[in-house]
Amino acid sequence: MSDRTQQQYLRLQADRESQARSYPRRFPLVIQKAKGVLLTDLEGKTYYDCLAGAGTLALGHNPDVVVEAIRSALDEQIPLHALDLATPLKVRFMSELFLLLPEEMRDTAKIQFCGPTGADAVEAAIKLVKHATGGGAILAFQGGYHGSTQGTMAMSGNLSKKSRLRSLLPDVHFLPFPYEYRCPFGVGNGMTARISAHYIEHLLDDCESGIADPCGVIVETVQGEGGSIPADLEWLRQLRRMTAERGIPLIIDEVQTGIGRTGKMFSFEHAGIVPDVIVCSKAIGGSLPMSVVIYKEELDCWQAGAHTGTFRGNQLGMAAGLATLAYMREHRVLDQVNERSKQFFEALERLKARYEEIGDVRGRGLMIGVEMVDPSLPKDGLGHHPPSGELAERIQERCFQNGLIVESGGRRSAVLRFLPPLTITEEETAAVLEIFEKSVVEAVEASRVAV
Repeated sequence: MSDRTQQQYLRLQADRESQARSYPRRFPLVIQKAKGVLLTDLEGKTYYDCLAGAGTLALGHNPDVVVEAIRSALDEQIPLHALDLATPLKVRFMSELFLLLPEEMRDTAKIQFCGPTGADAVEAAIKLVKHATGGGAILAFQGGYHGSTQGTMAMSGNLSKKSRLRSLLPDVHFLPFPYEYRCPFGVGNGMTARISAHYIEHLLDDCESGIADPCGVIVETVQGEGGSIPADLEWLRQLRRMTAERGIPLIIDEVQTGIGRTGKMFSFEHAGIVPDVIVCSKAIGGSLPMSVVIYKEELDCWQAGAHTGTFRGNQLGMAAGLATLAYMREHRVLDQVNERSKQFFEALERLKARYEEIGDVRGRGLMIGVEMVDPSLPKDGLGHHPPSGELAERIQERCFQNGLIVESGGRRSAVLRFLPPLTITEEETAAVLEIFEKSVVEAVEASRVAV
């Protein structure tokens, strides 16, 4: 097909689709087919996809095992819509999922199937803990992201999306996340997590804190949209201790981190903790829409119909999710994630050593962020240059031109984020890193010439 044909599709999309659309603005392509880590546009150009449905595609695009599971489910004439009624497939899916849980939860946990999005599951989790505790205040974290509904947006740090909205969920209070590179306390030097933990514990016990009756604490163990910022593991352990001692439910948002993304099936496993509530979506549906809340039995005191949704419990999502979970277990995908993670980090750290425009490389597993900075501007009190969203945008554009799709995020959109399929191979990883390095060099050299 001609370039004109592709441009016609893009113009039609721009004419008819909402101003709220986001990805087409950064990645102006029309996808014709996709397999594994590769996308092919209408012109036949291929791209390495390190966005992977914002982390949804654990096994990449159209993995054979998932396609076959969907075909088999259709051949068996499973109900495509079942509300929350029982089906054999649903029971098999729950059984496989519960095997992944910590031993302390495995035999007693409860599950709520929610609407298709992670945001709906977060909303359900908040309803759950409010019912169980009778409390009203929610404690969330600066830099966090939990969805785009008014309730989940109220618990998210990003201000630009809230600036023109009113009457968001009330009684949400933000705590400092242990972002070591840009320490919210201006200290750094390995002290950020300790100070944050001390601050939180003091707040929880302070009779003048201004926060009455907290019903729960919600946290991402790696802030995704916030810039791939991993929480210190000892800090997570202290957060679990504090909340448990005070009877405050701890909600771990595993929407993006869950199902192997960080090198373990659930990201909280790195800290050896057991939360009260686990929120899952994205990869858990095997690339199809689904979300769930898994929680401790003692919290299950809400009434019938307390959280519903017409499309809760997507049956094809269960078929695809079940196939994905089984494949990951049988093929030791977590081992591959950790091997490829090491390959990514070693290469990116080498690149960082060459370019002062790369301020920080961080993340966990295959949830990786590269923060770009402007070395022409003065350093802050921690010795770091300001974030440069402009440079990150130019690198992202070069990556796209060179055949690589990477996400951006974090403060000032200065962080380039890698979320490749968990099954990306050593050779594919090397190709991605080669394109990324080429794009960084092109963008950095061009910016230096411009100065």
